[in-house]
Order: sequence, then structure tokens, then C-alpha cells
Amino acid sequence: MSHTNELELIENGGWDERILVCRNGRLVKTFIIITQRFVLLVDTVINPQTGGQMLAWAEPYLAEGRQLLVINTHADYDHCWGNQLFAGETAVHPAPIIGSHLSPALFAQEEAKLYLAKMQELEPEIFSEVVFTPPTLLIQDKFVIDGGDLTVELLPTPGHTEDHYSLFLPEIKTVLAADAAEMPYPVARVPEGLPQMRESLAKLANLPADTVLYCHAPVTAGRALLLDNIAYFNAIEAQCRAALAQGVSPEVSEDADVIALVDCAYETAVPDTEQWHNIHDYYKTAGHASQIRVMLQWLAQEASG
Repeated sequence: MSHTNELELIENGGWDERILVCRNGRLVKTFIIITQRFVLLVDTVINPQTGGQMLAWAEPYLAEGRQLLVINTHADYDHCWGNQLFAGETAVHPAPIIGSHLSPALFAQEEAKLYLAKMQELEPEIFSEVVFTPPTLLIQDKFVIDGGDLTVELLPTPGHTEDHYSLFLPEIKTVLAADAAEMPYPVARVPEGLPQMRESLAKLANLPADTVLYCHAPVTAGRALLLDNIAYFNAIEAQCRAALAQGVSPEVSEDADVIALVDCAYETAVPDTEQWHNIHDYYKTAGHASQIRVMLQWLAQEASG
């Protein structure tokens, strides 16, 4: 997927006017929350250019004593590679960057550094100026920001990544799920992340929310997407349990058709609507297969104690 430096504001579709939704091409959505006391940038997009556009939209609200706060929902590149605008020698508007206590170690991983170098080589016009800048205010467990008129609760929702946070604004019954839920499904990268991710989905689904917005789903997806994501993994689990009971090995070779092996086509695990079927083929094939493999491995680990 090629990237763009363009960021646009999405027209409000009925959510509270104190939340601005920003969109970077087809890649990701980020958010600006305006409260009486703070203006909060929820993620900083992919580079200083896109993060700078978020800041430009936020600046008119930095009046009447409001302070800028930055939140990293997690340390994936499309959520935090604009951090350098707010901390370190490259900062143009210094502000606390709130993130998980687990995030700095993810920035320091050799794998992350190699990925940045690869992206800078492939798309220098997008990534050449990125400087790794981890969060500066590290949190653990639930963290609450009293914005005066709005409370912003940062809730640990691990699974997609170990450092993942989602947001809940109780006064306006709004959840910002980040990547804890996605269209068509969030991705567990390791077996141990799968039960955490499903617990996180259940946690968000149990919140008294009327509005749910996501980083990787249409703004019209609503609360129903949480339930659909839960149902997706329930469907995979049922088929994987049946396959294991019939003697299928949990360690399926990479060249095997694991979707056919467990008889779990993508179409059987998601709602039968045009929106769910009109997605990139990757999510129906390789992406779906990766989640089946993770499920098989997790169920085998669970069975072995």
C-alpha cells in the first residue's frame, strides 16, 4: 500500500461535535477531542507532515487556557510516527505524549528500526523525516483525564498489540476503539494475543456507548462492529475446535490451505452484507488464514495447560 501526506477532516456524521475525525487516505483515522481544559490529539498519524496537519486543526482550540495533550493508542507506525512534533529536539509544540509503559520498548526493538529504514527507502517523500519518539508520560492500567466537561478514560485493550489503549468518554457515551476492533477484524499477531484481544472486544462491547469510532473502519460502522468482531472469532474458534478434534495439527505448514483444512471460509464467519464482502481480498485469504493459524495454536496451548 502506498502512503500519502494528505490528511482530511471527515464531515461530522452525528457524533459529538467536540470530536474531530481525521483521515489519512485509506489507511487510518485519528481523532481530536476538545474539552474545557484540554485539546487531545489521539494518535499522530504517519509522519510530521500528517501530525502537523492535526496540530494545525487543533491550534484554534488552544484558547481559553486549554492545554495540548497527545495520546498514543499504541506503537504501530500509523499511530505514532508524528510524535516528534511534540517531544525531543524536533518538537514544534512540546506536549506530554501519553502512552503505555510498554510502548518505549517497542520503539527500541531492532525490528522496528529496520521497518522504519525500509519505509524510508521505499517512500522517502513520506517517511524520510520521521524520528522515533516514544511516549513521554507512561501509564499502566486505567488512566483518567478530567477535561472539565468531558472525562476521557484510557482503557487497556491489549491483544492487537500488548501496549494498546482505547478511549471511553462517559458523558457522551462514546468509545474510540483504535485498533482493538476493525473492519473486517482486528489482527492478533501471536497466539498469546488472541485471548487478550477477545477480552478487550468484550470489554468495549460492555461499555454503555451509543457512538463507537474506529481507526480502521467506516465512521458509520457503529457499536455493531464490536459484536461482529466477537462473532468472527467465535466462528473461527468453533471450526478450529472441530478440526483439532478430528486430528488436524495445530502447527499447519505455511503452504497448506488452512482455510479449507478447518472448513472456515471468510464468508461464513462474517455478516452476509455487501459491506463485509466488498473488502480487499487479503482479508478473505491470507489475513483470514493468519487468524485461523493463531487460533489453532492458542487452542493447542490451552489444551496442553
